[in-house]
Amino acid sequence: MTTAEKSAERGLHTRMPRNRAGQFLLGLSLMLIAFNLRPLFASLSVSLPEVLRQTGLSSSGAGYLTTLPVLCLGVFAPLAPRISQRIGPERTLLIVLVLLALGTALRGWGGTYGLFIGTAMAGAAIATGNVLLPSVVKRDFPRQAALMTGLYTMALCGGAASAAAFTLPMVHWFDDSWSIGLVVWAVPAAVVALIWAPRAMSSPYGPGRAGGRPGGLRRDLLAWQVTFFMGLQSALAYCVMGWMAPILRDRGLDGVTAGIVVSVSIMMQVATCLLIPAVAVRCRDQRMINAGLALLAAAALLGLVFAPLSTIWVWAILQGIGQGGLFAMAMTVIVLRSPDSLVAAQLSGMAQGFGYVLAAFGPLLVGVLHSATGGYAVTGWLFALLGLGAAVSGWGAGRAIQVRPGPARSPQSH
Repeated sequence: MTTAEKSAERGLHTRMPRNRAGQFLLGLSLMLIAFNLRPLFASLSVSLPEVLRQTGLSSSGAGYLTTLPVLCLGVFAPLAPRISQRIGPERTLLIVLVLLALGTALRGWGGTYGLFIGTAMAGAAIATGNVLLPSVVKRDFPRQAALMTGLYTMALCGGAASAAAFTLPMVHWFDDSWSIGLVVWAVPAAVVALIWAPRAMSSPYGPGRAGGRPGGLRRDLLAWQVTFFMGLQSALAYCVMGWMAPILRDRGLDGVTAGIVVSVSIMMQVATCLLIPAVAVRCRDQRMINAGLALLAAAALLGLVFAPLSTIWVWAILQGIGQGGLFAMAMTVIVLRSPDSLVAAQLSGMAQGFGYVLAAFGPLLVGVLHSATGGYAVTGWLFALLGLGAAVSGWGAGRAIQVRPGPARSPQSH
């Protein structure tokens, strides 16, 4: 690390909370932010048949709609470190919450066009929040990185599980109004924005002014393995959040029961999100953990598609265990493979930028395949390929080494 980078890193740590109460409040705030980064996906999934029926969208149109926010995660993720360098991560996260609340509200109250525009706006906000959370954890909780990664990943899963469980009952409560079922999730984002605003507005500006940024990671093989691991496991996750409820409803479950099955699966992710990172950091490397979780998640997903409905709860629990641990490990390896918080932000931006563009093809292909074949059976091949790819890339990403950025760049060089 250069002298300028060390100075920047020291500058970051001077802003760390000086007492346990301050760290607790910061950690709680990050968990509340994380909670709001997933209801966008699950709330649409469980109410998708109602949305299609009342808007006239086709299965292909639904595929584009479920893919749009994931694509935004990839397109906007690389911008997050640059914005954070200019205005600081605290202010950037405040902007994330405001845009998320506005976008979530717009997709329910703006008609069909608002549904797409609001989804894209909220997706861009989520992309930025996704990238910054690992960097803030690396910066402010260097000794508790695994615990904090598990906690905020648990909060992410909790937000998705809540949306999966409660959206459709709210839709039915309000006379089958899918728009209200989507709009209501703008409320917690707005509340957390008000809670976070005082800290954001009192924080100093970003670390970019303290020195140069590390060079690029695109020539580093390990960085690409982390990226593909993130992307392929995310493809599986967003297939679950975007299409599992419609798949289960197509198999004969009613809408509320399908939503509860998805919610139970996601709630199982909460437990593994907290447990897996703490175990993983104590291991010599994470290769076996990454590969094993990828194969478990994909196999259980195949069980949800093909196994008898009488066993559906078993497969839902197993899928949640595998997927939750897989997601937690994808976030954890970003922290473990990074030497400092500046590189963590860069690796996070790369992994989530390229990774989520790759992940966007998962839910899109499910919609296209369903439109072409009239059923979901062929998606089994897709789920199997995604799981195998995640296992292979996870094996590489689990090696006990760190990424090596290129030569450092000064602020004048760009």
